[in-house]
This record gives sequence, structure tokens and C-alpha cells, in this order.
Amino acid sequence: MKTNVAKLGAILLLALLALSLTACLCCLPTARRLVREVAEPTPVYVQREAAVATPTALPPQVIQQADAEEQLLINIYKRVNPGVVHVRVLAPIDLGDLAPDLPESHPQYQEGTGSGFVIDKEGHIVTNNHVVAGAEEVQVMFHDGTSVRARVIGTDPDSDLAVIRVDVSASELYPLVLGDSDRLEIGQRAIVIGNPYGLRGTLTVGIISALGRSLPLGRESEVLGARFTIPELIQTDAAINPGNSGGPLLDSQGQVIGVNTAYDPEATGVGFAVPVNTLKRVVPKLIADGRYAYPWLGISGSDLSLDLIEAMDLPVERGAIVINVTPDSPADKAGLRGSDETVQITGRELLVGGDVIIAIDKQPVEQFEDILVYILRNTEVGQKVTLTIIRDGREQSVQVTLGERPSK
Repeated sequence: MKTNVAKLGAILLLALLALSLTACLCCLPTARRLVREVAEPTPVYVQREAAVATPTALPPQVIQQADAEEQLLINIYKRVNPGVVHVRVLAPIDLGDLAPDLPESHPQYQEGTGSGFVIDKEGHIVTNNHVVAGAEEVQVMFHDGTSVRARVIGTDPDSDLAVIRVDVSASELYPLVLGDSDRLEIGQRAIVIGNPYGLRGTLTVGIISALGRSLPLGRESEVLGARFTIPELIQTDAAINPGNSGGPLLDSQGQVIGVNTAYDPEATGVGFAVPVNTLKRVVPKLIADGRYAYPWLGISGSDLSLDLIEAMDLPVERGAIVINVTPDSPADKAGLRGSDETVQITGRELLVGGDVIIAIDKQPVEQFEDILVYILRNTEVGQKVTLTIIRDGREQSVQVTLGERPSK
């Protein structure tokens, strides 16, 4: 009997142990979650100070180069600005039919402004023709504010150059050094000093953007008053504005390389200057004679285009076609022929049939401007030149005696 009771107690004990173990196993996932939640605390966000960017220090040589650039411009301005002047003019207004009842004793005047620069100790100052054209009174203001009257010595509408003169002591004049525009390179520094909008002594800086430009100025031009195309102009992105006309364009040595003459009002950074080598050729004549006599051929034309080459079945790819020959001109007397036929090409009417000039004095002509540049640089009135032309598909030579460009 005792044995049975002992066995029954042992069985009950084993059952209780099994139930306890099952309960523990059932709670194991919950226990694991509790452990995990305790082991993985809630993140704590700590506010940190914003990082401050520290610029990389410039190498000493870079700073030195920047300082050298600044000192270069400062030095040029100090040396050159005393030789740059502010030109003010008064010119009568031609009212014509706008005010027919206005008494002649009460003329109306308009004021103009521009720039100029001293070229010698005799008081000669170079400016633009369009600055002083038609002026009855010209005043010059120097860098120190001194104003004096000036008189016009000579003008040349076809290069847009003019010379005026002031009577002051030589000690008060600071002539600028003239450079060489034939040695210019695209990309080199270009510096302008002048009086844009009447703001005296303004310096702007840029580069030479292009060389050998020409302004398409015909006889009716209202921009500069020129009757013929002005060739070989220097193009620059240095700021040129109204009032800069006639002032110097300078290189990094402070030498004059051009005379600022025009800008494109519809484009930013497109200005033009007459090359200083044109000044060297024209200005001495303006001082001596008051005018410059240009050798003259008497034709108008254009560059050869692919359409013209194909339409005329030309044996050349470069050259200049003669469009018009001025009656009784040197070209007319030599028998040059203009274009007297028209063809329709892709809806356009082209003039064809004229002589095609491919060389002048054995110098190749690749575009029409080459003829003008050669004549201006290398010839005089009365000189003979030989033109190599293509006429009726054949090459031949024509000799022309240059005349003087007409004044009207």
C-alpha cells in the first residue's frame, strides 16, 4: 500500500515538472522580446552645431599673380589717364521743315561728348570724326579738370579720325605712346580709358575678340558719317559706350593700339576700334593738309559664295566678284566689268557675270576686303596696280591707274 502511494506521488511530481517546463517554453518568445527591447534602447537625437565650410587657402603664387594684375592696371591708368581728354562739342541743329518760322538769329544747338588723347607736345589730340563733325565749338577737359577751347585741324570721315589742337604749355601735355596694331593677337588684353556717358576717366578691361573686322557703312550711313567701308577694325569685349568714341584702346604695355569708334547697341561686349597703324598713316596728313587723299579703284563687290561659284561655273574657290563699276572711275576706264545678269537660287536673286578678282599685284585675294586693304596700305593716288581676274572662265590681267577717292 505504501509502495503504491509512493509511486502515485512520484507520478504527480513528474506531471507538475512537465507543466512548469511547458509554461516556460511558451513564454520564451515574450522573454526574448523583452530582452531585445531592453538591449536596443530608443535613439536619442543630439542637436549639433552647423558645419562651417572653410575655403581652401590660395597658393601664394596665385595671390601674387592677382596682385601683379591689379598693379599692372593701376600703373597703366596712372601713366595713361593724364593723356586722355574729355571732348565736348556744340553743333547747330538743322531743323529744316520742322521749324520753318524759327528766326535765323535764334539757332538751336545740340551738345555732344566724346574722348580723345594727346599725341604730341604741340597740342595735337586725336579723336573720332563723328565726335567733332559739324561742330562750331570744341572744348577739351583734361584729367585734372582744366578746360580749354580747341580747334579742328583735319577730319577724315572714311577712317572716322579727326585731329584737334589746344594751345597749352607743353609741360601740361602727356602724349601717349603709339603701338603696332599689325602685331596684335586675338585673346590678348585690351584696355579702354575714356568718358562713357560723360563719366570722366573711366577704365574698362577685356580682350581682343577679333581682328580684321569691317563696318558695313555705305554712303547713307548715319552711324559714323563714313561713305565707304572702314576695314581692319579691332573687335573687343572691353566696354565701349557713348562717350568712349575717340579714346584710346591700349595693350598691356599702355601703348595705343586703336581708337575706339563704335559699339553694337544690341549686343553686349561688341565694340570696335580703328587700328593705330591706320592712325599713323592718316593723322600726319590731317595735320599737314587737313584731309587725307585715298587711292581709289571705283568698284563695289562681294566675296565669292558657293552659289556664285556654281552658278558661274568658276575654276576658283576664293576671290571677289565685281558687282558695280562706277562710271568714269579708274576701274571703268580700265574696262572692268560688273555683274549684269541675275539668277534665281533657292528663292534668292543673285547678280552674276561680273569679273572675279583673284589677285592684286600678285597678292592673293580671298575676299573683297583684301582689295581695299591692299590699296589703302600699299598704294597712292596715280599708282598703277595689276588685277588678276577671271572673265568668261579664263584668267587674264588688267592694269588700272588708281585715282583719288571722290569727296562726295
